[in-house]
Amino acid sequence: MSDMGNRFRALDALRGLTLALMIVVNMQIGDGKSYAPLLHAGWDGLTLTDLVFPTFMFVVGTTLTFTLEKYEPRGDAAVLRKIAMRTALIFLCGYLLYWFPFFRVDGTGHVVLAPIAYTRIFGVLQRIALGYGAAALIVHYGGRAGAISFGLSALLGYWWVMHAFGDYSLAGNAAIKLDKLVLGEAHMYHGEGVAFDPEGILSTLPAIVNVLAGYLAGRFIRDDGTNGGTIVRLLLAGTACVVLSLWWNTVFPINKKLWTSSYVLCTVGIDLGVLAIIVYLVPQVHDRRWTYFFEVFGRNTLVIYLLSEVGQELLQITRMGQQSLFERLYAVGFAPWAGEKPGSLLYAVVYMLGCWTVACAMDRKGIYIRL
Repeated sequence: MSDMGNRFRALDALRGLTLALMIVVNMQIGDGKSYAPLLHAGWDGLTLTDLVFPTFMFVVGTTLTFTLEKYEPRGDAAVLRKIAMRTALIFLCGYLLYWFPFFRVDGTGHVVLAPIAYTRIFGVLQRIALGYGAAALIVHYGGRAGAISFGLSALLGYWWVMHAFGDYSLAGNAAIKLDKLVLGEAHMYHGEGVAFDPEGILSTLPAIVNVLAGYLAGRFIRDDGTNGGTIVRLLLAGTACVVLSLWWNTVFPINKKLWTSSYVLCTVGIDLGVLAIIVYLVPQVHDRRWTYFFEVFGRNTLVIYLLSEVGQELLQITRMGQQSLFERLYAVGFAPWAGEKPGSLLYAVVYMLGCWTVACAMDRKGIYIRL
């Protein structure tokens, strides 16, 4: 296979690996019934789960390396139209996902339209959309130098804002203050027990840097190939990012929910290391079955992600007595014989494999849905 083919395989494999892990961690039962690495850190700190979302942002950037150049020869209007359309569609998908299932039963037993006044505005896909849109514009107009300049300015600027207008606690940080002011509590995430959105307005700024880092890594691989020198440079850059993040952590803690600047550097560093390993392994392994498993996920990423989220939501809202179908399947089908924590992991893996089956069928039929 050509070097360019290996590059695409490596990026597809990384994207698919990230999606597979994202589905697994999203399906965990919760505290006490799931392994700690498969749950988010309580506040400061980093777990395996905390690496998934920034890695997804990172691979959005690596993909941008190869897709944006297709439209640039057509002129600014075509590029801006493509960026705006893709950003809006991904954002809309995320918003509709939170509004789903669109209808509810009111107190009189009638089916009514779910009120959008209480629908969360920002979220995972919305952050991906905004990260992609902003990074694409920065790269289109500023190139590599623009990406680096914005990245440094965003990380330092975010640190200054968070320090100047609040603290790093759940209730006192600047991000929650801005979201309450602009969005209102009804449109924010309430999973922390209070209105606080981990994918809110202000913390989207450093998240854009994860996308730009992916772009820079993808461009480096595109320009330099998948030789040993490329792998060594990726590993060195990743190590430098992690070391710097650990120093920064002493004054600006690594925190996924605040998406701190130290968290960005740490996750980018780890992603560079993982990418280097995958770039090394892909051309070395002649048996493509292990990479094909992840490549399948990587070719219809958005569709399979939406499928997994809608499926999980349906399991959550379908009631079986006092339990949701989601809880019932775990309690009856996995926990009794596998144990609580192994059962939670196995349950998630089985669900992920079900999503993979759909992705595999789409791949074999040549169905690829991209916005």
